[in-house]
Amino acid sequence: MDTNPAARLMEERIAQVRLRMAEAAKAAGRDPAEVLLCAVSKTQTSDTVLLSAGMNVDCFGENHMQELVAHHSDGAYQGKPAHFIGHLQTNKVKKVVGIASLIQSVDSLRLLDAIEKEAGKQELRQDILLELNLAGEESKTGAGLEELWPMAEHALSLPHIRLRGLMGIPPAGSTSDENRRYFASLRGLFEKLCEEYPNEKFDILSMGMSASFEEAILEGATVVRVGTAIYGPRDYGNKA
Repeated sequence: MDTNPAARLMEERIAQVRLRMAEAAKAAGRDPAEVLLCAVSKTQTSDTVLLSAGMNVDCFGENHMQELVAHHSDGAYQGKPAHFIGHLQTNKVKKVVGIASLIQSVDSLRLLDAIEKEAGKQELRQDILLELNLAGEESKTGAGLEELWPMAEHALSLPHIRLRGLMGIPPAGSTSDENRRYFASLRGLFEKLCEEYPNEKFDILSMGMSASFEEAILEGATVVRVGTAIYGPRDYGNKA
């Protein structure tokens, strides 16, 4: 056990999250190993990210391009994958493609084209998820549910993009039962996607955050995005 009090506290938090994840998976009749823990490192310093990289997290989730680039440049991820999970502007795509192993928040045809163009320049194939706005909230990013099929069809036509699955966020303040309904709806769309394109390999369903990851696992999440339950309340004055 690390003698650093901050490290001990983080390890304890991660252990508690892992325990709750395992219990939810078992309650759903699933193997806990099926679900990845994505540590959302928004506003964290590179030193804090580096500390957590040595602990029991599978990958990192970044909301801002600047923090992704800074943490990557500082070697904070220690070789663990970094996912981009925030709203991605097309003019910032070139800084994200090739660093993010997975872009979870693709929500428009325009963004798909921008990622395809940059991935082609870098001669790589960029893994992505399509982000859906589960409740049609005007204040939230994510595509409308009716946009899923045109986006999926377009993504699958692009040679430098690999569509891996779907991501979604329930409305803030939703009850546990409401969260489960939103997650079940997204799982249903994921299953339909698999049925519509049986020759493709869709294997990622990213849903659930610190306040809802257990409900997400019960409804089939393969990745949960957990920030405050690992790092504690965010200090927005202490950005990387």
